Amino acid sequence: MKNIFRTAENCLFHASIPEKLSQTHQAWQFCKDGLLSYESIDKPKPINATQFPDKPLWLPPKQMPRRQLTTPEGLAAFFHALAHIEFVAIYLAWDIIYRFRGLPNEFYRDWLRVADEEAQHFTLLSNHLATLGCDYGDLPAHGGLWDHAQDTHSDLLARLAIVPRCLEARGLDVTPAMIEKLEALGHTQGVTILTRILNDEVGHVQLGSKWLEYQCRQQSLDPSETYKKLINHYFKGKPKGPFNREMRIIAGFSDAELDWLEYEQKQ
Repeated sequence: MKNIFRTAENCLFHASIPEKLSQTHQAWQFCKDGLLSYESIDKPKPINATQFPDKPLWLPPKQMPRRQLTTPEGLAAFFHALAHIEFVAIYLAWDIIYRFRGLPNEFYRDWLRVADEEAQHFTLLSNHLATLGCDYGDLPAHGGLWDHAQDTHSDLLARLAIVPRCLEARGLDVTPAMIEKLEALGHTQGVTILTRILNDEVGHVQLGSKWLEYQCRQQSLDPSETYKKLINHYFKGKPKGPFNREMRIIAGFSDAELDWLEYEQKQ
C-alpha cells in the first residue's frame, strides 16, 4: 500500500519536477484502485522547509515585467506565468493533504484528485510553452500564491477560504476574458488548454466550498460569515472584481457571499 502522507512529503520536499509529476499521477491511480493508505505517519515538516526547483527565479509580484500578449515574447511570458500558477497549485494541493491530519479519507481523495489535475494542467502548459520556444523556468515568476499557503499553514478554515475560494476562484472571474483574447488572436491551442483548466477549476473551488462548510459544521460556525471574516483577516486587501457570479454559484458560493464581495468592490 502506498501512503498518501509519505507521497505528499516526497512531492513537497524534493524539487525534481518529473518525479513530482510522476508520483502525483501514480498516487491518484493508487487511490482509484483502492491501494492508498491514509494512516497518518510522522509529524509534518514545517512549511518553510518546502523545496522548489532552482528555476524559475521568484520575484515579488510588483517586480514582474509586463509584456504585451500580441508579441511572441509576451505570449510566451503569459503561458509561462500560467504554467507557474499550475505548478505551485500542485504544491498547494499536496500541502493541504500533508499539513492537515485527522480528516475523513474523502478529504484526502478530493485534494489528491486536484493535485493530479493541476499536474495535468502544468504538463499541458509546459508542453505548449515549448512550441513557443520557451521552457518552464526560463522566465521569472512570482511567489504570491505560496505566500498565502504559508500564511494559512496552521488554520484549515483559512486555507480553504484563501486558496480555493479566493485565489482559485479568481480564475473563474478572469479566465473567460483570457480565452476571448486568445480566440481573437487565433491562438486555438491556447483556447483549448485554458478551457480545460477553467472547467476543472470550477470543481476545485467546489471542493473548497464543500470542505469549508464541513469544517464550519464541525465547529458550529456559519460558513458565509466565517468566509467573510477569514478573507478580511488573511487576504491583503479585498478580492477585486468583477466576479463571475454564474460560475461562482456553480462552485458553491452563496448569494450572500457574492453580494458581500460585490458590495465591497463598490466601496
